[in-house]
Amino acid sequence: MIHMTETLAVQTVEGFLTPDETAELTKLLDEHLVATGWRPSRPSDGLVAPGEVQEILAAGVERALPAIRRAFPSVAVATPWDYHDLRPGDSIEPHLHGVDEPGRRRQRVARVAFHLQEADQGGAFYIETASSEALWTDRTAGSDSAFLPGTRFAREISHHGGLDSAAALARVPRTRWTSAPPARTAVVYGAQLVHGVETVRAGRLRKLITNLLSDG
Repeated sequence: MIHMTETLAVQTVEGFLTPDETAELTKLLDEHLVATGWRPSRPSDGLVAPGEVQEILAAGVERALPAIRRAFPSVAVATPWDYHDLRPGDSIEPHLHGVDEPGRRRQRVARVAFHLQEADQGGAFYIETASSEALWTDRTAGSDSAFLPGTRFAREISHHGGLDSAAALARVPRTRWTSAPPARTAVVYGAQLVHGVETVRAGRLRKLITNLLSDG
C-alpha cells in the first residue's frame, strides 16, 4: 500500500551519476540535439531522451533505489526520462501533477529531477508547501486502490492548464523551499507537491526528469 506521506516527501541522491556517466550523457544529448535540431517551444516542454541516455539514467536509478526507498518505499520502476533545456528568461511556473487515476494499481508516487547543468544565475528548483484545503479534492482512496484506504488526493494544477489554474494556485498562501544540490545530485519529490523552476537569469539550465511508479 502507498501511504499519502510518500507523495509529499523529498529525498536527494548525491552522486546519482558518476563523472564519467555524466560526461557521456552530456555528449550523447549534445549529438542528439544537433541531429534533431530540437528546441522547446515553451520552457515546460521536454524531449524524450534517446535510448543510450535512458540506459545511463536507468543504471543510476537502479543504484539509487535503496536510498530512494527510505522515503518512498513503494517505488518500483521509473518511466522514460524527458530532457529540458532552459535559457535566460525561462522559468517553469508553480504547478502540481497529482495522481491521475487513483484506482489504478500502478501509481505515480514521485518524480526525479537530475540537473545536468546548472544555470550561471537563477534557475533554482523549488517545492512549495501549504496547509490550504484549496489544493485538495474530496476524492479518497477506496479498498481497491494501490493507496492506503482513505488517502486524499490533491488537485491537478498543470502549467498547461491556462490562466484559471494559475489563478487558483496564486490565491493559495504557500511556503517556497529552494534547492541548491551539489553537482550530479538527483532530487526526488512527491507527486502531490507543488513545484517549479525559478527564472534563469544567465547561462543555461539542462535537466532530466522522470516519474517513479509503484509496483503494479
